[in-house]
Amino acid sequence: MGSVNVPEVLEIKRIIDESDSVKTFIFDWDFRSDLRPGQFMMVWNFSDEKPMSVSLIDEVRGEIGISVRRVGEFTGEVHGLSEGDLLGLRGPYGRGFELTGSSILLVGGGIGMAPLSALADEATDNGMKVSALVAARTADELLFTGRLKDAGVRVYTCTDDGSCGFKGFAHERLRDMGGSYDMAAVCGPEPMMYHVKGVLDEMGVPAQFSLERYMKCAVGICGQCCLDDTGWRVCAEGPVFWGHELSMLREFGSYRRDSAGRRIPL
Repeated sequence: MGSVNVPEVLEIKRIIDESDSVKTFIFDWDFRSDLRPGQFMMVWNFSDEKPMSVSLIDEVRGEIGISVRRVGEFTGEVHGLSEGDLLGLRGPYGRGFELTGSSILLVGGGIGMAPLSALADEATDNGMKVSALVAARTADELLFTGRLKDAGVRVYTCTDDGSCGFKGFAHERLRDMGGSYDMAAVCGPEPMMYHVKGVLDEMGVPAQFSLERYMKCAVGICGQCCLDDTGWRVCAEGPVFWGHELSMLREFGSYRRDSAGRRIPL
């Protein structure tokens, strides 16, 4: 396996129901190439292909997990699969998260907790002190909180409707939390990340953010996921960017482009 441009057809080993709309699909993986939390795989259902974050990296058991939120036709078809069915994976692609220091903060919204859960595993395995702010619209959509607690992560929650933890948005909870951290890693809806970045900048915490953009090739050729006029491609220079890099972008937190290249306000 490894970073290849032809999908590897793999059998679904296990399926974990994370919530009503999110499932994690577990595959055997041989780790012939490095795989970092924050990198992504292209998932192929034999008719279409979409980028998905890796939520589990278990080199001991030789497994990876891909967490998929059901939002449309493609993800609906994937959710309809069973253990023993086949999917195609190619990758890994892109730049993942880096771990620095000894105390880190994870801030995730919705399915954005997928790559952060893999990062939490690596950080706790390396003896780091890890705190996680898990945000969602409602309690039923909070992801991976049990897994994080089992790994020794200090978990804070916030929900839009107040059904679990702090009632409000992630950046509001973060400002209320305070604390001292060597670095932060953030993934979730871009408006959420934009506001979280503002608070982290005020706190003086260096942070990395995982961006999502429309992708076709995943190898930096098609230019579909280019950012502004920087020449940066989310599939190659990203999807993880440092905060100071995002400060150079006009589009971060403002707009993204659809498959035709039209600007879509966030």
